[in-house]
Amino acid sequence: MKILLTGASGMLASAVMSKIEKSGCKMFGSHITLIKSDINLRLPDIYRIDVSNLNNVEDWVKSEKPDFIFHFAAETDVDLCERNSDHAYKTNYIGTENVALVCQKYDIPLLYISTGAVFNGDKSEPYNEFDDPHPINIYGWSKLYGEIIVKRLLKRYFIVRAGWMVGGWEIDKKFVYQIVRQLLNGKKEINVVNDKYGTPTFTVDFAENLIPLLETNRYGLYHMANTGWATRYDMAKKIVEFMNLNGKVKINPISSAEYPLLAQRGRSEMMRNLHLNLIGLNNMPPWQESLERYIVTNLNI
Repeated sequence: MKILLTGASGMLASAVMSKIEKSGCKMFGSHITLIKSDINLRLPDIYRIDVSNLNNVEDWVKSEKPDFIFHFAAETDVDLCERNSDHAYKTNYIGTENVALVCQKYDIPLLYISTGAVFNGDKSEPYNEFDDPHPINIYGWSKLYGEIIVKRLLKRYFIVRAGWMVGGWEIDKKFVYQIVRQLLNGKKEINVVNDKYGTPTFTVDFAENLIPLLETNRYGLYHMANTGWATRYDMAKKIVEFMNLNGKVKINPISSAEYPLLAQRGRSEMMRNLHLNLIGLNNMPPWQESLERYIVTNLNI
């Protein structure tokens, strides 16, 4: 079986590729050949495919004849999307439309990775797959329109929404590694927002849970985040604890108004994996356990 994977330089795709390779390149009971692609050639075995160019995508599909396409390529910088909406829609919507059109033409199933940012954040309980999405920033809209076009064009698709992403260590540009790096550099006091809620999603857990889902051929929309939810402040406190820095570092809770960002964020991106629960395939562990494992493993504590 041959899989064409876009966005191969990203941290989530890297974890999924690693999972497939460590399992002996087996999936669906057969040997897997991975065709890794991105516009960022971070590794020597990654080919350049620009998903915003339909001809580029189709040329590769005609040449390689994949049995499945994993579409991870996306612009995930929320504030960059707000500054440059054309870029956001070209990458996240047009890129997804191009991949879906090629999947439609050649009858190829598609995995599309989406986000909890498709919701407006007003719900007091965690969002599930049956809640109506309504984004409040360009990033969320660009990803939601990607979901819509996948549903419109294809019958065989998995749309999987992730929460606050954690993983990849040095290639992780997001919150957890930013805090870790500051602590490793000797920072003794850090201000962290404490009025926005989300569900952390560890890339290794996501990869472990994803493959069994794909093997079911139960196409549809899924949430795949770790169990529980937290504020950034909650997560920072746990990072300090797991790095054995309690009493040595001060983490100050602040409001989001004290840390203004260009793109509006909802009060909540909390997620619940209801669809996975209903079919008995939710094996995502609590985020605290995964965060501890992530810190201890990478720092050899």
